[in-house]
Amino acid sequence: MPKPIKYVMCASAMAGVLSLGLTGATSAHATQTLDYVALGDSYSAGSGVLPVDPTNLLCLRSTANYPRVIAARTGAHLKDVTCGGAQTKHFSEAQYPGVAPQLDAVTDGTDLITLTIGGNDNNTFTNAVTACGSAGLLSGGKGSPCKDKHGTSFDDQIEANTYPAIKAALQRLHAKAPGARVAVLGYPWITPATAEPGCFAKLPIASGDVPYLRGIQTHLNAVVQRAALETGSTYVDFSRVSDGHDACKPTGTRWIEPLLFGTSVVPVHPNALGEQRMAEHTMDALDLD
Repeated sequence: MPKPIKYVMCASAMAGVLSLGLTGATSAHATQTLDYVALGDSYSAGSGVLPVDPTNLLCLRSTANYPRVIAARTGAHLKDVTCGGAQTKHFSEAQYPGVAPQLDAVTDGTDLITLTIGGNDNNTFTNAVTACGSAGLLSGGKGSPCKDKHGTSFDDQIEANTYPAIKAALQRLHAKAPGARVAVLGYPWITPATAEPGCFAKLPIASGDVPYLRGIQTHLNAVVQRAALETGSTYVDFSRVSDGHDACKPTGTRWIEPLLFGTSVVPVHPNALGEQRMAEHTMDALDLD
C-alpha cells in the first residue's frame, strides 16, 4: 500500500503552507480500496444461505456469502459473479442465458480474486453424494456399497479431467489480471473421517463409505492445491480448521448442512456460519485486515 509522501518544509512561510497542503491532499488518497472480484461455484456463492441476492436468482447467490463478508470487513470494492452449479468452463462461457462468463468481471486492474471451483466438474460432488447416499439407504448403513460399486471412478475423473481444467482456468485468470492476488479456497469437510453414531439419519452414508467419500474430497482438494501452486495462486487450506465442523455435527458447530433434516434449502453446502468462517480463514491466510 503506498505511503503518504512527506514534503520537506522550506524556509519561506508560503512554501510551508504549500507543503502542508500537498501532504494533506496526498494523505486523503493514500489508502487505496482493493478492487476485488469473487468467482466460483455454490460454495463461493453461499447457495442456500439467506438472504438471496435478488439481482440473479438463477445463481442462488447469497448476500451473506464469504466474499461479501470479506468485502464488508476490508472495505474492498467487490464484484461478485459467483454462481451455484458453476464449473471451470463457466469462467470462459455463459452458465445461463444472460449470465456472462465469470472471467468477464476480471480486468487488468483487479487486485484480489477469490474462488472455489472444481466440485461440479464431472458432477463430482452431486454424483458421489447421491450415489453413496442411495447405496447407504439400500444397505441400511452397513458395509461400503458405494466404494464396492464405484471404486476409483470418481478419483480417476478428478485426476484426468478436473485437475487440468482447474489449472487452465487459473492460467487464464492470471493472464487477464497479472497483478492480482488469486486465492483458491479448498472445500471444507463434508463428512467426518469415520462414521459417527447418529449421523446416518442426517447423512445416510454407509459406515464403510464415510471414509471413502472423505477420500474423494481429499483428492479433489489436493488437485485444487496442486493447480493453485503451479499457477502462482494462493491455496487456502481448510483441512485442519474445518475438521470437526462437518455435516454430522449439531447446529451451531457444523459449517456444512447435512443431506437430511438440515436448516438450508440447499443441502451439503455451507451454512451462514460456514461462509463466515471461510471468510475469516481466507482473510487470515491472505493477511487481510
